[in-house]
Amino acid sequence: MTMQQHISSAFDRDLEGIQAKIMKMGGLVEQAILDGAEALDSRDVELAAKVREGDKAIDALEDLINDEAARVIALRAPTAIDLRVILSVMRMGANLERIGDMAKNMAKRNDVLMQLAPIEGATAALKRMSREVELMLRDALDAYIQRDAALAMDVINRDAEVDQMYNATFREFLTFMMEDPRNITACMHLHFIAKNVERMGDHVTAIAEQVVFLVEGELPVSRPKEDVTSNDSTLSPRVGG
Repeated sequence: MTMQQHISSAFDRDLEGIQAKIMKMGGLVEQAILDGAEALDSRDVELAAKVREGDKAIDALEDLINDEAARVIALRAPTAIDLRVILSVMRMGANLERIGDMAKNMAKRNDVLMQLAPIEGATAALKRMSREVELMLRDALDAYIQRDAALAMDVINRDAEVDQMYNATFREFLTFMMEDPRNITACMHLHFIAKNVERMGDHVTAIAEQVVFLVEGELPVSRPKEDVTSNDSTLSPRVGG
């Protein structure tokens, strides 16, 4: 084996380890989304606590991915497509960490909502919205593994459905609050959760955009947001690497 082949083989092993961790992180985030929504819908205090505690493992994986990625860049000095892969993984990890935070925030609101009268149909609608985001994330991660730009673009386009679901729940919450002022506190908490789920969809979209960038070498053109209230500076910047 030549020295160049040895370096290439070592890089491949390093990259496989990092990618395995990003998939593990993605699986934990998917489950956090589903469990957070289920805890909200079933008013399950123990499940909500599990989601909050589980966020520590998600954060730890992001730190580990960043450390290993930095080590690979320092030791292997990757260029071109190899560097693009490393940078894309780091950006994906940052977006997964933010989604995990939002699932944790959903679980935190559960304790407050348990003390308030339920709003008819609201938690079921949020559960459907969360399920759609979780399916988008699953497909985005599959697109990354398969290097499937078409599947990634499908995920990006589906974010419009999440925006529409958010807009519908927002209008419903306004109606509930106008009909009975006693609903205001619960609806405000539920709206905060809905907004978090909508932002989860944006972060999944950012992950899918990194897949397109990885495969095609450039980011896709941004679509107009269906939710005009959206403005999150924590999303990964739309720049290449």
